[in-house]
Amino acid sequence: MTRNLILSILALAGMVFLAPVAEAQTAPPAAGAAGKAPVYTPPQRGAPQRRVGGSSRGAADALPSVMLLAPDHVGLTVSATPALYWYLSKPTSVRVEVTLIDDKGETPLVEYAITNANGPAVHRVDLTARKVLLKPDTEYQWSIAVVPNPNERSGDVMAGGALKLVAVPANIAARQTAGASKDELAGLYAAAGIWYDAIALYSELIEQRPGDKALRESRAALLEQVGLKDVAAFDRKAAQ
Repeated sequence: MTRNLILSILALAGMVFLAPVAEAQTAPPAAGAAGKAPVYTPPQRGAPQRRVGGSSRGAADALPSVMLLAPDHVGLTVSATPALYWYLSKPTSVRVEVTLIDDKGETPLVEYAITNANGPAVHRVDLTARKVLLKPDTEYQWSIAVVPNPNERSGDVMAGGALKLVAVPANIAARQTAGASKDELAGLYAAAGIWYDAIALYSELIEQRPGDKALRESRAALLEQVGLKDVAAFDRKAAQ
């Protein structure tokens, strides 16, 4: 990815920063009847919108949509090497680029391409495998772009979001020490506003048990709370 494109991503994120608060910033729904549906508590109510949508439009309608499993504000993580997840609406042989940059935006920390990506499917960006360590209290931008023409980037279908590394909340650290299960920790992370770790834990469990309706419903509940209704629908359909 060129320096100009990196700057374009940052500029786009900056414009979104000024956008009105989206519907996902409303109060999250209550837990389900069984009391087990996770509820995401944003770290800051009314935070500026930072997620960039990834729907195709116009002549690019034949391309898939791409969405980050991310909130529409700066999402938090307690892992220096978090797993990041994104959704592709249908399979494509078109080049898909994955990029992660820091607040300086000079050199990508992660930059690679995928060909023949599966869909509809949720995909993972593994920062551990990429040997990338996030620094505390530094804002990072990550993006997924479907690139039909590498020489004309205006036709890209791109989704972008933001994340920041923070300390583990004391109550969650205590439950980890006590041997809490992944699904319990995922719910605790969601309630504490630690988005990426909640989604990562549910996603890991779904990878292990793809037909588990309860896990699919839990992830779908979180996705709906930040406005990602299409991905939530994908989870619910996959569990049928």
